[in-house]
Amino acid sequence: MFDSQEIENLRRKQEEWENTCLKTSLAQLPERKKEFITASSEPVQRLYSPLDLDGNNYLERLGFPGAFPFTRGIHPTMHRSRLWTMRMFAGFGSAEETNARFKYLLDKGQTGLSIAFDLPTLMGYDSDAPEALGEFGKCGVAISSLKDMELLLEGIPLDKISSSMTINSPAAVIWAMYIAAAEKQGVRPEQLRGTIQNDILKEFIAQKEFIFPPQPSMRLVVDTIEFGTQSVPQWNTVSISGYHIREAGATAAQELAFTLADGMEYVRWSILKGLDIDRFAPRLSFFFNAHNDFFEEIAKYRAARRIWAQQMRHTFGAKNPRSWLMRFHTQTAGVSLTSQQPENNIVRVAIQALAAVLGGTQSLHTNSMDEALALPSEHAATIALRTQQIIAEETGVANTVDPMGGSYFVESLTNRIESQAYDYFRRIDELGGVLPAIEKGFFQREISDSAYRYQSEIDQNIRTIVGVNAFQDDKPLSIPILTMDPEGYGRQKQRLEDVRKTRDAGMVGQTLDRLRIACQGTENVMPFILDAVRAHATLGDIVGVMKTVFGIYHEPAWI
Repeated sequence: MFDSQEIENLRRKQEEWENTCLKTSLAQLPERKKEFITASSEPVQRLYSPLDLDGNNYLERLGFPGAFPFTRGIHPTMHRSRLWTMRMFAGFGSAEETNARFKYLLDKGQTGLSIAFDLPTLMGYDSDAPEALGEFGKCGVAISSLKDMELLLEGIPLDKISSSMTINSPAAVIWAMYIAAAEKQGVRPEQLRGTIQNDILKEFIAQKEFIFPPQPSMRLVVDTIEFGTQSVPQWNTVSISGYHIREAGATAAQELAFTLADGMEYVRWSILKGLDIDRFAPRLSFFFNAHNDFFEEIAKYRAARRIWAQQMRHTFGAKNPRSWLMRFHTQTAGVSLTSQQPENNIVRVAIQALAAVLGGTQSLHTNSMDEALALPSEHAATIALRTQQIIAEETGVANTVDPMGGSYFVESLTNRIESQAYDYFRRIDELGGVLPAIEKGFFQREISDSAYRYQSEIDQNIRTIVGVNAFQDDKPLSIPILTMDPEGYGRQKQRLEDVRKTRDAGMVGQTLDRLRIACQGTENVMPFILDAVRAHATLGDIVGVMKTVFGIYHEPAWI
């Protein structure tokens, strides 16, 4: 961007400025801190200039939006043509209660569904299983059977609304229930649009909601990728998630590196299965966190697009430009929310959401101010949705593509995060790849160390969290908290009992037997799961069969 003579002249001028103007200013007004750091504890310089871009070649490193390497965005016009999907994560209690919340949010302007499931569902248990006792509906909606899924989606036009489902170990089963429920609405699989998270690697790395060991878990993911490519072509069969990695305490660079390493591992496994990269890769999607450090987050998204495009094109040899695109959803940082002065969370969420939009997200969830205390109330969820709408309609940030592009600070951060990500790729490769690195506890230790450092900085007042270690007050809590229908669990148990009484037990047994044989062999298991779901086998029935074949994973203790 600058020739060597210009760079040398700039270097001399900057040194002159430091020795005169800056020196005089610091003598009169010292800076507030000895060191300024990002949310990832990386140092922030006083000033950034072309000297910090290391001879950036514009066309090679930035280019134009909608063109390789997509640093500036995956579409030529980005949000000038279509705003991001406003997809509020929602789910609590029974299917009926969550269905009502979906319709409420759609009425308020939400443009896509995002389904949260409760812990028993996430772990593959029916709501009435002994292991599920006391957990019904507490962190999401309870789905144990096709009947539950039908009630969850009742009155929602699945041929018009895209749905995102945050489910991992039993993802294939829950997706099959969604497909079967759509069929009952008269919507064919090829008409469905949406995303299933289905990212088991990040479960082993960070979130820990795994059921089966790594190898069969990866087999299930690849089976869903293959089935989706063939039968549900508009569906994103994996949402490769950095969000939970960041929530566990990772830095921005770790979130980016570990997420992309996971994504590349899914690509490798799918290629080994014999799948055509240019058929399945366009339907891989990503899911990132939007944390507190405004500029670092923007740089992270820009680096992510560039790395993925380069890896897909040059490392994996994808020819279809759509295979090079990184499409991603963003959620504001739940871990940043505080129970102290919860109204402050509205401000945090607005700034985080703004970073996601400026970073070029395709889809966005904004957390509600009360989520450090309980699941969101209608009032809090509405404010969170209105936050996105104000950003879209009133701020002007969606009027131009990549307005942060060319900022010396942002470009320098982008380059640094990219470099750190490639360093992590090298270290992962030296350990033998993603699965061996998981088995050796590499990711887990890296995240744990970062989480400890971040909390220590708060405890030592190196890092300020408003309302927590600075500007505290003792005012009593004054915001409304969500309450769930106390009769919901009773209805759920009765519904499960009715399903078991009225279904064809012989047909259920036959479909489960065929599923068991498929799990023991090499056939794609999705058609067999669909048959079991249509016969009204429950989530627990189907996962139980898989456990007998695949086993249950117990994570070793890391030192």
